Amino acid sequence: MSSKKHNSFVARYLLLALLSISAAAQMNNGVMSPPANTRPPRLQNVGIEQHLDAQVSPDLTFVDETGKSVKLGDYLGRKPLILNLVYYNCTMLCGEALAGLSSAMRLVKFDVGNEFDVITVSFDPRETPAMAAAKKADYVKRYGRPNAAAGWHFLTGQAQSIDALTKTVGFQYQYDEKSNQYAHATAIMLLTPQGRISRYFYGVDFPPKDLRMGLVEASQGKIGNAVDVVLLYCYHYDPQTGKYGAMVANILRLGAAVTILLLGGLFFVLWRLDRSVTHSATRKPATKTRYAE
Repeated sequence: MSSKKHNSFVARYLLLALLSISAAAQMNNGVMSPPANTRPPRLQNVGIEQHLDAQVSPDLTFVDETGKSVKLGDYLGRKPLILNLVYYNCTMLCGEALAGLSSAMRLVKFDVGNEFDVITVSFDPRETPAMAAAKKADYVKRYGRPNAAAGWHFLTGQAQSIDALTKTVGFQYQYDEKSNQYAHATAIMLLTPQGRISRYFYGVDFPPKDLRMGLVEASQGKIGNAVDVVLLYCYHYDPQTGKYGAMVANILRLGAAVTILLLGGLFFVLWRLDRSVTHSATRKPATKTRYAE
């Protein structure tokens, strides 16, 4: 590799690393990125601002991987959704985010296309349905479960729709002419079936436990089981970290309740045993007396 190409590669890698770090930086007034006055010039408009409970417009128009014109409303109303924003020509960060999402979903028992759907949207208006179709074929194959193709949608769109969607979810990015790349952070957003933003998960690695609990919450209890209900009682979503953390007070309450139930059950069993023994002792067997003739 020539020195010039090597230096270009290193510079690009460092830029992408800075973007990844900015996505996981401490929250400042709801923005998951450092304050604007501490960021490099090429990252001034890059970050993710949480808009929890904001409504994604169902009227925004995009084009799916088959070239068909669709509205976001076509995917709403039935299941919780995962929304992620990438661009298909991204050489590093977007691919890592899609691979991380695919890996996390493989470790969750819920199936794409059954319990939830995924919408992947390119924020580069120059990209085409053919590029979306190629990405879909790749990541659906990696995911490797039946019906995934029907539930994982790869979209492209015009600048107007892209701008409206990114502003709604708080996704901020910036085009760099020198590298012909976009500077951006990475995250996935979980949406309720009605299209309201429920949770944000940051970075390129998504813990399967957090993803499952987020989907259960976004579904408003329509998916999941009793174990999920207990976990959601013991764990709480922290918007500052984009993760679920243990609620010590709730865990202690649950532990106390379980202890009381176990002790109550033990006392009941002992009481029944004691009653049974006492009852047996008070019943004397009848004796037969035989008299000599």
